[in-house]
Amino acid sequence: MDIQRSLTQRQKAAVIVRLLLDEEDDEAVSLTGLNVDLQTLLAEEMAGMELIDRQTRDAVINEFCENLEAVGVTFPGNLDGTLEMLGGKLSQDSADRLRRIAAMSGRGDPWQRIAALGKESLISLASSESVEMVALMLSKLPVPRASDVFSSLPRDRARAVAQAMSMTGNIGAETLHRVGLILLQAAESLPRPAIDTPATERIGAILNLATADLREEVLGSLEAEDMEFADGVRRSIFVFAHIPARIARRDIPRILREVEQPVLLRALSGKTAEQQAATEYILANISQRMAEALRDDLADLGKINPRDVEEAQNQVITAIRELEAMGELTLQQPTDDEDA
Repeated sequence: MDIQRSLTQRQKAAVIVRLLLDEEDDEAVSLTGLNVDLQTLLAEEMAGMELIDRQTRDAVINEFCENLEAVGVTFPGNLDGTLEMLGGKLSQDSADRLRRIAAMSGRGDPWQRIAALGKESLISLASSESVEMVALMLSKLPVPRASDVFSSLPRDRARAVAQAMSMTGNIGAETLHRVGLILLQAAESLPRPAIDTPATERIGAILNLATADLREEVLGSLEAEDMEFADGVRRSIFVFAHIPARIARRDIPRILREVEQPVLLRALSGKTAEQQAATEYILANISQRMAEALRDDLADLGKINPRDVEEAQNQVITAIRELEAMGELTLQQPTDDEDA
């Protein structure tokens, strides 16, 4: 049988898909990467086919395998896949610009770009655009993000948006795409800070390594001027005394491997109640043999200048922050009643 004359390329594709559908693994084949038109054509082609003999089936498989072997390199074929492949090789500004160009030219999905916006940008859109457009935006966002934005709205506007959501059920795909483009254009016009890190985190990182008395003095001054900002700074501060509340037990041995023994001993020798609690937490989450050895060394350490203790504790905190930046541990978030 001459397969080139008996089956079209679409029919051959249908045969391959049909064979893949017989696999027990549900992840063996997914057609979601195809656009709607291609998915429709494939389904229509399969609907018009009946029996394929073994010789034809084997010929299709052989041709498919030969084509795969001839492939030298593949590309995603779309901008989102390309940006994912490039990972962090492009600057954020370049990636944003490419996504914007693709969305505005109709080659990309504006809703993917909207979903990637920061919380503050989404809140700005939800506060300024018409309630109907905001209702559509919240309908397209992942539920946790939509709930977060919705909860940030004033009560009156939240009620109006909720009412508008009842009218979004019959909107067409083309209209939804146009609304996405309008919202994306509005988002692009929002002011973008030159420094991405929030001010609370920047000040908190600086105060992390400051002396305790200076840190409390600055925090007291901030509280007198702006209690909400000061609270944000306190939450971003992470000091040695916070280790029991914000470091998982399993991460303690990993942290200690990054700290030299003399530095660790000085850090563990703190005398305040909070420092001693952190020391006991650390010793309780390492091997008993290592903990006993450290206790013996601490007993022989003698008196240490409090400044040296604080400097050593800051070195431990620096090691923790470096591990966090590398993705090797995650700081647990402070609770509302945790004191800095």
